[in-house]
Amino acid sequence: MIGTHSSKLEEQIEKVLEANSICSFATVEGSKPKVRYMALFHEGLTIYLATNRKTDKVDEVRDNPNVHILVGFDGKASSDILQIQATAAISNDNALREKLWTDDMAKWFDGPHDPNYVVLEITPSYMEYSSKGSEPQIWKG
Repeated sequence: MIGTHSSKLEEQIEKVLEANSICSFATVEGSKPKVRYMALFHEGLTIYLATNRKTDKVDEVRDNPNVHILVGFDGKASSDILQIQATAAISNDNALREKLWTDDMAKWFDGPHDPNYVVLEITPSYMEYSSKGSEPQIWKG
């Protein structure tokens, strides 16, 4: 594996984040991993996941903020894939909730100021970028 923190690698990572609107999000429940699909938002290398404050994942992040995200597999051998180790924080910042709000969220929330609508702010500490035909590259925060 190639270890690096170059701007080229960060650009490749951002392209994968931009190309994928869904990710697998893993938390820890007790001592066991728990994975679910989530809608993916990002700004630079910071990842945001919108959710309901009353879900298990919010409780799990409160108990253990260490999370893992898998992005990019589309069933094709040519997929660019990210494995992301990170920490999650629960945010109810109004400006962030407004920024991420989409009309699709109205199925679950009464608007961007619904008190049950929170954002998980994901800060990566380690990312492995894999692309067909090249060695995995490592980004460390």
